[in-house]
Amino acid sequence: MVVKNYMSGLFGHSPIRPLQEHMRCVYTSIEHLIPLFEGANQQDEAKTKAAHDALVAGEHEADIMKKALRHQLPRGLFMPIDRRDLLDVLLMQDQIANQGKSIARLIVGRKMLLPSVMQPLFIEYTRRCIDTVQQALKIIDELDELVETGFRGLEVDHVEEMLIELSDVETETDRMQNRLRAMLYDLEDELKATDVMFTYRLIDWVGCVADDAEKVGSRLQLMLAR
Repeated sequence: MVVKNYMSGLFGHSPIRPLQEHMRCVYTSIEHLIPLFEGANQQDEAKTKAAHDALVAGEHEADIMKKALRHQLPRGLFMPIDRRDLLDVLLMQDQIANQGKSIARLIVGRKMLLPSVMQPLFIEYTRRCIDTVQQALKIIDELDELVETGFRGLEVDHVEEMLIELSDVETETDRMQNRLRAMLYDLEDELKATDVMFTYRLIDWVGCVADDAEKVGSRLQLMLAR
C-alpha cells in the first residue's frame, strides 16, 4: 500500500513529496540497526533476525520507490531544482538503506558478537549515526518550503542551521568511530584475526551511514549555493 500510494504521488505537480517519502522510508529502515546490535550483543537470534529482516525489507521498499521516481520523473518537468540534482539526492538517500542491509547481512551471516567492552559505546555510536539520518530527513522535509520561497529568505537561513547541525553530529560520529577502532586495536591479541577484520569492517560500515547522510545534506547545500 505504501508503494502504491507513492507511485500515485509521482504524477502530482512535483516529485518533492515522493523524494521526502523515500527518505522517510530510509530512516524508518535504518532505525532497525539498534535492535539488530542489541539482539546480537544479547545473542538473541530471534531479535537479531527480526531486525535483519526489517532492514532488508526496508531496503527493498526504498529501492522500489527509487526506481519508480527515477523512471517516472518527466524530463521536461519545470522546477527550480535541476533534475540531475534531485536524482543525485535520491541515489544518496538510497545508499543509506543499502548500507543498512549490508550491515544486517554481515551481522547475521557471521553471527557476530562484539567484545563486551565495546558494546555500550558501539550502541551509542550507532544511535548517533542514526541521528544523522534523522537530521537529513528533517532537512529534506524542508525542500518544499525552499521551493516555495525560491531558495531565498529566512527559510534558507533555517536550513543552513540544520545543515551545520548535521555536520556537527557527523563529526561526533567520526570521533566515536576513532575511539572504537582504538579499543579494538587494544583487543586484537585476544581475538581471532577474522573477528578483528570483520569488526573493523562493521565499525566502518556503520560510520558510512552517517557519511551518506551528510552527503545528502551536502548536496542540498550545493543547491542552496546556486
